[in-house]
Amino acid sequence: MTAGPSEAGSSAVLLPHPVAGGAFASPVATGTGWPGDPATARTPVAHDAETVRELAAGAPGLPELDARISVCRACPRLVEWREQVAVAKRAAWRGEPYWGRPAPGFGDEHPSALVIGLAPAAHGANRTGRMFTGDRSGDWIYAALHRAGYATQASSVAAGDGLELRGVRIVATARCAPPANALTPAERATCGGWLDRELELLLPSVRSVLALGQVGWDALLAAGRRLGWRIPRPKPRFGHSAVAELGLPDGRPLRLVGCYHVSQQNTFTGKLTEQMLDAAIARLRE
Repeated sequence: MTAGPSEAGSSAVLLPHPVAGGAFASPVATGTGWPGDPATARTPVAHDAETVRELAAGAPGLPELDARISVCRACPRLVEWREQVAVAKRAAWRGEPYWGRPAPGFGDEHPSALVIGLAPAAHGANRTGRMFTGDRSGDWIYAALHRAGYATQASSVAAGDGLELRGVRIVATARCAPPANALTPAERATCGGWLDRELELLLPSVRSVLALGQVGWDALLAAGRRLGWRIPRPKPRFGHSAVAELGLPDGRPLRLVGCYHVSQQNTFTGKLTEQMLDAAIARLRE
């Protein structure tokens, strides 16, 4: 089955992209020119967990995997929520189109480091179509990656704004914005199929991973077990700047670094400061 405007549930109102111009419905239909949209009308669509696993395993490389992720409809609750948000919108962005689809990974296709987060924000990546773009969490992580030399610019406003990542890629536990920022166990398990394949494709170059929050930490360890990595026992405990040394099937080591999530709940309260975030990112290079 392939994607199409009717299946994506796009509204009939067409609005200009804030950077690229053009005219787009909300949610954005494939093949309409959205900056960085990896999918076409022929991209196969997953409608359940089994098909996620099949399509993920069959993706020959990151571009095709990103395309298949970006049209996934395997979790009915998440599909309904992300598209509802894309139509209702927030007042500040009422005049913009919302992506309203899953957000694929973003960054270098041959990175030495990964950053794994939770899921797209309803009015962040669910609006812009790019990981950690268009919200306060993105302001923090991209500014820090820029200071560390991983990002070409410190801000992340919209897809197509010129931002590039070098030596790092951002992935997520789940690719759709969840209601109340909470995923069910079934939703995490279903989306795990996409994460597993992305890790397989990236591991030839990856040496370290930054896990944003307990959820990202646990998701990375769970994926590692499924993929046959050597995981210490007892399970490494998450903490800010915690480090776990994992083993890949080919015998190479992989460093996992913990970091408090860049959510406003942490950054506004001072639980996570810029200095703490910079220090955690620095550990990726050690």
